[in-house]
Amino acid sequence: METKFQSRRPKYLNLVKIKQPLPAIVSILHRISGVLLFFPGLPLLLYCLQQVLESPESYAQFQSVIANPIIKWGSIFFLWALVHHFCAGIRHLALDLHLGSTLEGARLGSKLVVAFSIGITVLLGVLLW
Repeated sequence: METKFQSRRPKYLNLVKIKQPLPAIVSILHRISGVLLFFPGLPLLLYCLQQVLESPESYAQFQSVIANPIIKWGSIFFLWALVHHFCAGIRHLALDLHLGSTLEGARLGSKLVVAFSIGITVLLGVLLW
C-alpha cells in the first residue's frame, strides 16, 4: 500500500514570473527609489551644488551640462524617484495610522501614489524642459 506524503519542503518560486499586486510594486519601488536617492543621488546632488556655488564660470559650465537632453531625462528620473519616494512615504505613514490598511484601501492608496507621482513628475518635467 502506497501512501502519498505531502512534502513540507519549500517550493521554488520564481519571483520574476509571479504577478505582484500593485501595493507590493509600489512598496518595492519605494525601497528602490530610497536607495537611488541616497547612494548615487545624494553625492551627485552635493557635487552639483558645490559646482554651482564655486564661481560664476562653474555655474555657466553647469548650465551648459544641464542643457544636454540625456542629463535632463536623468534629472526627470531623479525627480520621479524623489516624488515617488515622498508620496509612498506619506502612504506608509497613513498605513501606520491604520488608514488604508484594508485590501481596497491599500489598492486605492497605491493607485493614488502612482497617479500623484507620475502627475507631479510630468509637471516638474515640463517646467524643467
